[in-house]
Amino acid sequence: MLDINELKDKRIAVLLSGGVDSSVVVCELAALGLHPDCFYIKIGPEEQEEWDCSSEEDLEMATAVAARYGCRLQVVDCHREYWDEVTRYTMEKVKAGFTPNPDVMCNRLIKFGAFDAKMGHDYDLIATGHYAQTEWIDGRKWLVTSPDPVKDQTDFLAQIYDWQLRKAIFPIGHYMKDEVREIAGREHLVNAKRRDSQGICFLGQINYNEYLRRYLGEQPGDVIELETGKTIGEHRGLWFHTIGQRKGLGFGGGPWFVVKKDVGRNVLYVSHGYDPQTAYKQDFRMHDFHVLTTPIDSERVTFKIRHTPDYLPATVEKTSEGIYTVHADAPIHGVAPGQFCVVYDEQHHRCFGSGEITL
Repeated sequence: MLDINELKDKRIAVLLSGGVDSSVVVCELAALGLHPDCFYIKIGPEEQEEWDCSSEEDLEMATAVAARYGCRLQVVDCHREYWDEVTRYTMEKVKAGFTPNPDVMCNRLIKFGAFDAKMGHDYDLIATGHYAQTEWIDGRKWLVTSPDPVKDQTDFLAQIYDWQLRKAIFPIGHYMKDEVREIAGREHLVNAKRRDSQGICFLGQINYNEYLRRYLGEQPGDVIELETGKTIGEHRGLWFHTIGQRKGLGFGGGPWFVVKKDVGRNVLYVSHGYDPQTAYKQDFRMHDFHVLTTPIDSERVTFKIRHTPDYLPATVEKTSEGIYTVHADAPIHGVAPGQFCVVYDEQHHRCFGSGEITL
């Protein structure tokens, strides 16, 4: 819930995307008598030709919502920062055979990073439409989970810096998605029934594989059945596949599951079964653990390695500075190097932060 005392006399910037979630953020603040300044972050393709026109529609929606509540809207161009930083991070990771998360780094580097450097530094608080909450506990501000387990986005926020968290507010984080839609409908917002965006932050309708192909091209190699060593086909590039992937492989005699990559030999290993022992990990390491508020304060935690509603129980062991070993209570499918392991308290309420998985 929004605390008017926390917001009183504060300069508030809203990141308004044109989607229903950030639009309801403006609505919620306006209901408290506030008229925040709104900002639309513009990210276009690196080349000038258009990949799709969704960004044009987004800006139209954002403009209509800002005008509806008497708020000023300004477009902030973070094009260069996105392609220099987020795209570079993504391409370096996938080339090395890892499974990166561009959305996680987009929050740190763009929404709460480049935007702050350009405009946000003039504001006390930055409001977004994320499904997450913050809570003050013993004088410290924590990132805490949303009541909607399907929509909760704390995993995408677990790499932001502590100073970014101190400025962040999430005015719809205490709602379920259905409630946000209801508010938008009741307010007759122009985007009340607009579908949620899919895919990577800021890339609109651009397909992730097309995004990879554009920057890395193709690098064909053998696809080998793990158990038999038999070559069953050819892949177009290891970066088009993720550990645990089943859909879109296109090899006959399936179903097939991706279980391993050999970057040095450019070989993709697959298995008929979802359950080969090699596809599961119960113990794995994460390095460069990024602390949000305080270091992990308990051996017993919950965690997630992908964006799902499920929080998995585990014990964590600190092996050196910034390096932890996660001992999951049960074997986990699809643990892949480069993924972020996001760690929460045992009640999956407070988020401690996240680290990159290394095998």
